[in-house]
Amino acid sequence: MESIRNIAIIAHVDHGKTTLVDKIMYHCQLFRDNENTGDLILDNNDLERERGITITSKNVSVQYKGTKINIIDTPGHADFGGEVERVLNMADGVCLLVDAFEGPMPQTRFVLQKALDLGLKPCVVINKVDKENCTPEEVHEKVFDLMFELGATEEQLDFPAVYGSAKNNWMSDHWENVTDNVEALLDMVIENVPAPKVSEGTPQMLITSLDFSAFTGRIAIGRLERGILKEGMAISLVKRDGTVTKSRIKELHTFEGLGRKKVLEVIAGDICAIVGVEGFEIGDTIADFENPEALASIAIDEPTMSMLFTINDSPFFGKEGKFVTSRHIRDRLTKELEKNLAMKLGETDSADKFMVFGRGVLHLSVLIETMRREGYELQIGQPQVIIKEIDGKKCEPIEELTIDLPETLSGRAVEFVTMRKGEMLSMETKGERMIVKFNIPSRGIIGLRNQLLTATAGEAIMAHRFIGYEPYKGEIAGRNKGSLISMEKGKAIPYSIDKLQDRGKFFVEPSTEIYEGQVIGENSRADDMCVNVTKEKKQSNVRSSGNDDKARIIPPIIFSLEEALEYIQKDEYVEVTPKSIRLRKIYLTETDRKRFKI
Repeated sequence: MESIRNIAIIAHVDHGKTTLVDKIMYHCQLFRDNENTGDLILDNNDLERERGITITSKNVSVQYKGTKINIIDTPGHADFGGEVERVLNMADGVCLLVDAFEGPMPQTRFVLQKALDLGLKPCVVINKVDKENCTPEEVHEKVFDLMFELGATEEQLDFPAVYGSAKNNWMSDHWENVTDNVEALLDMVIENVPAPKVSEGTPQMLITSLDFSAFTGRIAIGRLERGILKEGMAISLVKRDGTVTKSRIKELHTFEGLGRKKVLEVIAGDICAIVGVEGFEIGDTIADFENPEALASIAIDEPTMSMLFTINDSPFFGKEGKFVTSRHIRDRLTKELEKNLAMKLGETDSADKFMVFGRGVLHLSVLIETMRREGYELQIGQPQVIIKEIDGKKCEPIEELTIDLPETLSGRAVEFVTMRKGEMLSMETKGERMIVKFNIPSRGIIGLRNQLLTATAGEAIMAHRFIGYEPYKGEIAGRNKGSLISMEKGKAIPYSIDKLQDRGKFFVEPSTEIYEGQVIGENSRADDMCVNVTKEKKQSNVRSSGNDDKARIIPPIIFSLEEALEYIQKDEYVEVTPKSIRLRKIYLTETDRKRFKI
């Protein structure tokens, strides 16, 4: 049993987790020399590649000095915190990566808290020591202070640390001592991460992830806590609510490299995948056939935000997507619930509207983007935070917000956040940049990123994490500009757009198909205005001087999905189809909007 180590790699966004896993895989020679596998190997779906972030946790295993190391790569965004909580149960130790320049950030704190609560042994990796102005020693001190503050035990506080640069492929025991490989890190893992603790008794395995294969169905993945599992063995499946169903294992697989290897039996402590068990969910236990004993299920934090998903009922419905009915959308959302633990689904009074609860705009927009690529058409309402009543008081979620931006622009950031009911906690300078911390209601974060990036010429970096519920802070002023709404269905004509440009900014290109009630621009004033951009220039056979000026059209603002979700008001929807993202009013005609004012 000595020869297995299970380790999760945790850190803040962009501190280098997936890059480090790449280098470990190269060092342990998972690939032939002539294979060009590229970088960020584990970020293998299109969305992760495009955004350059990890969204789902994945495992890979490597062999090093006769020891099998199972490595779990986790996402760094607060919105995907559910992924981290889910997989930490499989690990015996964690590798905490910290950027040598930035030091511990909000998400470092969140993931570290979860790991310490589970009693995992931390190994610290101080990464990116090749950055200029970085302070590895100070960061080491800060990590120690953070662990102390989070209530780590004596043993956890006595953590080993290595320094290095994953990108440049080296790790060593001191930041000035540059080596040419990552052996120092792997040696630290083997020496300091305990081998899996195995108690005697019947088999027990907690299902922490699931996979799907088109020809064998759903696959349960987890770490075998005790006992032995064999192919063809009869087992019990203990559900979260305590009910027991009997089942049989058809096939067993363990992880080897990036893939899986079929085996006849699995010993306790290893991470394995089981084929043939039906009807399981994440958090269930696979136990002995005769006297099943359940393991404690996974605790997941509550969602803090909700969005209304509804069918696409715009005049352009069904033109681009394959799945447009409420039945399709309901089935897809229910399927998502199986593996997306931090998400919840709520019914509404209408059969074609669903409330989806999640951790934040990014969490839900990744789901919407995935559905859109699979061929779904749907509409989404304005994101709302979840308000609770605690001791008779109306309370709302509060987050800790960290903004990292150039020193000269810090005044603007403070001004924006205080307008949104934020309170400043601290300001510290690092080189030419300023790091400002605030407590701010979650409502205030929706739409803040766009404003900040515009005000700082794209320089600001925002990170936030949920702290808890506090009494309601009062109204926050929303967008102070109205919308330009199309009053006709047809094609946007450059001539009309040109004549209307002083009324506001447009969101549509000339000659795009539009419909009545679609939001095609932002008014320069506070109220909504209906405009007709389908009007062509009247042709007459009389020449006139000076009237034939070319239409000079300012390029339109094209929103990404998150920007669109954060931009809309409560009387608007975002219409999402496989090829386009449009903004529209809930009531398309002017008379309806006046009659049912939202």
